[in-house]
Amino acid sequence: MRAEFQNLIESHPADSLRVALVTETFAPEVNGVAMTLGRMVDGLRQRGHGVQLIRPRQHKTDAPPPQPGLEHVVVPGLPIPRYPGLRFGLPNGRTLQRLWAENRPHIVHVATEGPLGWAALNTARRMGIPVSSTFHTNFDAYSRYYGIGWLRGGIMRYLRHFHNKANTTLVPTRRQADSLNENGFRNVGVLSRGVDTKLFTPARRSRSLRSRWGLSGDELVVAYVGRIAPEKNLGLLIKAFDAIREKVPNARLLFVGDGPATAELRRRSDNRSPYLFVGMRHGEDLAEHYACADLFLFPSLTETFGNVTTEALASGLAVVAFDYGAAGELIRDRVNGCLVPNGASKRFIETAVEVATRDELRRSLRHHAASSVAHLDWENIHNSFESALRSHIGIAADNPTENPAGSQAQNA
Repeated sequence: MRAEFQNLIESHPADSLRVALVTETFAPEVNGVAMTLGRMVDGLRQRGHGVQLIRPRQHKTDAPPPQPGLEHVVVPGLPIPRYPGLRFGLPNGRTLQRLWAENRPHIVHVATEGPLGWAALNTARRMGIPVSSTFHTNFDAYSRYYGIGWLRGGIMRYLRHFHNKANTTLVPTRRQADSLNENGFRNVGVLSRGVDTKLFTPARRSRSLRSRWGLSGDELVVAYVGRIAPEKNLGLLIKAFDAIREKVPNARLLFVGDGPATAELRRRSDNRSPYLFVGMRHGEDLAEHYACADLFLFPSLTETFGNVTTEALASGLAVVAFDYGAAGELIRDRVNGCLVPNGASKRFIETAVEVATRDELRRSLRHHAASSVAHLDWENIHNSFESALRSHIGIAADNPTENPAGSQAQNA
């Protein structure tokens, strides 16, 4: 494997990069981080760069086939509590040091803050290899949904200590960058996320799929796409939909995804329930499910971005979301969607009911939704990511606080 990666590197152009990307989640796992990283890896490979992807073993027979420009390094891992199907990597500093001594990368990009990410960060610093990182998940905000809210301050201190060891930390929005700066994070830059507008499009709306849902006409379908879990604030989603049903009795609530709260929601439903559970969906199938809905409610307050918001907009849905993350960056209130002040649960319910019952408003929002995210082409994001990596190559990894380039957020 080492020889294969060396041959891969030597076959690339002289100005190509050798990037070691360390993550505790990757496809085929289904979540926003895995999807985004998959796109980033593809973007680097398409530009002639070599990527060494270091991640935990996902199952016993995990043996990815060779791919041009990509070396998989699979390390031991353990299941993440309450996150079935996801694992964290065990610290493997010695393995990483051996790998990078044999084939030294230009830069190490650490995407997750688990034990594997921590080992990679410290190993790269000891070896004088520049390190970049991304802040994908608000683990400190998640803590209160899992009965460990008292750990929130400690989690934030750990995340700050972790990311301040890197030469730069990339976040998806300016608002997130400002928040981290206020909490003592240094060298924070902005790298937005893209959306595949060829995949997610209103053109995928299908009468056939709606018919399979048991719909006979223009019944209102309210959609939620994402992990079905406590941190997604699903109680508010249910309250908003119940309020909609009082005004629109034949409305249906579509759940696309899975998670620990699914069983409880199913127990509360029966054959006459207005809930539609369709489980995990992927690719064109997922895009068709988006396009066959009418209204997208996103009640989460724990996202760093929220890829599903951009996918819903690209699919031509009327979106109601809190004013932060992707929604705060991309939605113009009552133009291409509706924004609600953070934490204003009553307003969220009222806005959801208004959009559900005012056909003209909903049609107007849907009309402007897809065009409002047409500029989020992944090629632009890939170019910005490549530039961010190049800007940190050659910087002394053992003194990231003196990095002048990382202190300014660069807009993707």
